[in-house]
Amino acid sequence: MHIGVVSDTHNNLKNIELIIRLFNEAKVDLVIHTGDIANSKSLDKFRDLNCELVGVFGNNDRGEKGLKELAISNNFKFQEPPKVLSVCQKNIAIFHEPDSINEFLLKNKIDVVVHGHTHTYRNEMQDGVLFFNPGESAGMMKGKNAVGILNLESLNATRIFF
Repeated sequence: MHIGVVSDTHNNLKNIELIIRLFNEAKVDLVIHTGDIANSKSLDKFRDLNCELVGVFGNNDRGEKGLKELAISNNFKFQEPPKVLSVCQKNIAIFHEPDSINEFLLKNKIDVVVHGHTHTYRNEMQDGVLFFNPGESAGMMKGKNAVGILNLESLNATRIFF
């Protein structure tokens, strides 16, 4: 199973359209958004995905009018972080801010942690847990933005630049 991972789209509609196209072309089975969508118009664009969208709200999403309602109406499964998914016998924890991850891992059996907020690439194994953040996706510099694809069988994550 291949999972698309995107973070911090920050209302960049042009980039969101590219992200959707990249994930659809890659035929990912699921897309995880780690937060900071920024408004309901941006989230609504994701209805063009050819797969399910799940995620968490980021610090720039909290209190944003209409965002939660739009997620519900499009059947996007979003909540305040953390969110845990069990997919292909792997437990995936979704965070926005990485601050509380270590404390959470002390109490939960997790195979993969995805997060955003820092706009910084992260792809590392620690004590058998994969930590992944694809990095910047809302920037204006072509070729510097990235999303990720996570292979759940091998626990490898790769980046696609756009």
